[in-house]
Amino acid sequence: MNAAAASLASLTNKLDYLSPADLASVRQAYRFADEAHLGQLRNSGEPYITHPIAVAAQCAEWKLDAQALMAALLHDAMEDCGIAKSELIERFGTSVAELVDGLTKLEKLHFNTREENQAESFRKMLLAMARDVRVILIKLADRTHNMRTLSDAPREKWGRIASETLDIYAPIAYRLGLNQTYRELQDLSFKYLNPWRHSVLTKAVAKARSRRRDLIQKVHADLDNTFAQHDMPVRIAGREKTIFSIYKKMEEKNLSFAQVTDIYGFRIIVPNLVDCYTALGLLHQLYKPVPGKFKDHIAISKINGYQSLHTTLVGPSGINVEFQLRTEAMHLVAETGVAAHWLYKEASNDDVGQNDRMGSKWLQSLLDIQDENRDATEFWEHVKVDLFPDAVYVFTPKSQIMAMPRGATVIDFAYAIHSNVGDHTLSAKINNEPVTLRTEVKNGDVIEVITSPDATPNPAWLGFVRTARARSKIRQHLKTLAQTESESLGEKMLIQALRAEGIENLPDHAGLKAAVWDKLLRFSGNRTPSELMTDIGLGKRIASIVAKRLAMLLADSGEKPDALLLTRERFVAGENISQGSVSIDGSESTSVRFAHCCRPIPGDSIVGYLGRGEGLTIHTGDCQVAKKLHHKDSERFISVEWSDEPMRTFETGIVVTVTNGKGVLARVASALASGEADITQVDMTNESSHGVMELRFVIAVRDLSQLETVFKHLRRTAAVLKVQRSKNTSPIAA
Repeated sequence: MNAAAASLASLTNKLDYLSPADLASVRQAYRFADEAHLGQLRNSGEPYITHPIAVAAQCAEWKLDAQALMAALLHDAMEDCGIAKSELIERFGTSVAELVDGLTKLEKLHFNTREENQAESFRKMLLAMARDVRVILIKLADRTHNMRTLSDAPREKWGRIASETLDIYAPIAYRLGLNQTYRELQDLSFKYLNPWRHSVLTKAVAKARSRRRDLIQKVHADLDNTFAQHDMPVRIAGREKTIFSIYKKMEEKNLSFAQVTDIYGFRIIVPNLVDCYTALGLLHQLYKPVPGKFKDHIAISKINGYQSLHTTLVGPSGINVEFQLRTEAMHLVAETGVAAHWLYKEASNDDVGQNDRMGSKWLQSLLDIQDENRDATEFWEHVKVDLFPDAVYVFTPKSQIMAMPRGATVIDFAYAIHSNVGDHTLSAKINNEPVTLRTEVKNGDVIEVITSPDATPNPAWLGFVRTARARSKIRQHLKTLAQTESESLGEKMLIQALRAEGIENLPDHAGLKAAVWDKLLRFSGNRTPSELMTDIGLGKRIASIVAKRLAMLLADSGEKPDALLLTRERFVAGENISQGSVSIDGSESTSVRFAHCCRPIPGDSIVGYLGRGEGLTIHTGDCQVAKKLHHKDSERFISVEWSDEPMRTFETGIVVTVTNGKGVLARVASALASGEADITQVDMTNESSHGVMELRFVIAVRDLSQLETVFKHLRRTAAVLKVQRSKNTSPIAA
């Protein structure tokens, strides 16, 4: 028990900021946790209680309140010791119990996979954290101690735990401004993911440190003299790049260790904000600045609230040295982020308030995304996407500054302004120049988004948006749209299938036929008629089977089929089609998709395949893929036909065989334009030995008649040898 006693003593020494009453409460929580974990040992062989004590000690360094320290001591009690939440409420109060509950994994629920369990646990922790940031501070302290002692864990667990820490917890620490914890978690993760590389780099840094000792002492002396001459009180500290950040720089820029010049730097802490800029001027008089290496993170703070001036100067012997200048309050926020709220009580609201706002804004966005995404794995995916350390700063036309993740697009910017702006985005301008919606925004861009009430999110946006908010809002819109359209399609299919049973229309949901619907819904396993129609539209239920059951229930209630309608429908129905015909005009959006294997267009003979949960897929009648599906799953095919007036153009694939030569692609593109076809995709094969090559296009046309016109224009083009549809049927030769 010596280890536990020593740990408790080190914790107690850090609690001098607590009142006697709070100190007594923390001691009570310790005694309860010690008793709960009695007999449990860590992998190192030490008593388990040493871990909660170490977590509480880290929280004490952040000067967290008594409730947080109690929760840190009790954080494993519910999960590992079977202590009920009600018991914690009774002994320590609701606040402490809620903190512990937010940290407890969902062990009692059963999930299909370990990943799903992990995602659900993570979602619960993040939502608890959004309500009370102390949850994540305790969690980060917990993960930091686990990483410090990971060498005691079985080696097969190293990779999983270290990867999770590097991918999830380190970025969260960064987003909350806990830079010291962020750097430590990165280095520890790197140590266990790449032990050999970590060891080699550690030795290289140690050697470089001894070689550069004279340089560091010379710079330090120069700084002391300069600031003393101008009567400026400063605190000068050395800053060494972490092993992981050195490794990432070497990897990203393909550098050797010797080429990384900014391993060492200096941090200069000054009394107030104006002194930061005064000190900068003195430094630039002392050493020459490196062009393009100055960053003002005070005027424009980082996305997590970090503020500092960064400049790189040419020091003695021509070696580049980086300097960071900040006030004491900025330094506190830079190192401890949201924890500065507890650490720096004397600071003015402006000193730490900005950081709190940064953290709160991100935490609130988690709640917004959660409201729209009940699926835990999808929620986790959104959060991971949004954990970007790098940010760019852009402006609205009214000069409001906005921080965006590096790689964010115009659509991300639109959704960052407001979901309604994103949903109705039509076009955009950057620096008064028209740009595509997938254009990545850059530092200093002034972005204007043009909206239209008729514009709606495009599913293709999901292929390039970068932020969780944009991805979440687009998916939410598409899901709502898909459900509405699937319900409409399902109702249309059920009516068609009922006609084959001799029934003209769907019976009313209420009144005399309510009992019939109740029985039908029990049969199908749906809660409402709307849900049943949606399932039919998505292919989860087969319309003909539902129609037969409904016809039988109607017959039992005394409603007989119309003999004339029954005869007519059976006479015109195809032998292999089990459900009625559905008209397709291209306005169906997400509920109907057109197969890429054959890319049907109006004028083609078509069939519809109702994939399970995928909605309706349209194939050409001679498509080989459709024929294979029909052989395996004929009951899922329904009769479809083109509407007399399709609502839009449709994509189809063509292959143009040409003799290669100068300007051939331009002539072919001109021929396509003459036929009024829009090119949506182009691909070229490698040239053959005979100088013949294939150009593959995906083009948008109104119908088969327009496609034939396009082919005529292509055939008249010099160097074109052959034209054909790109699908698994016989080609249309030139």
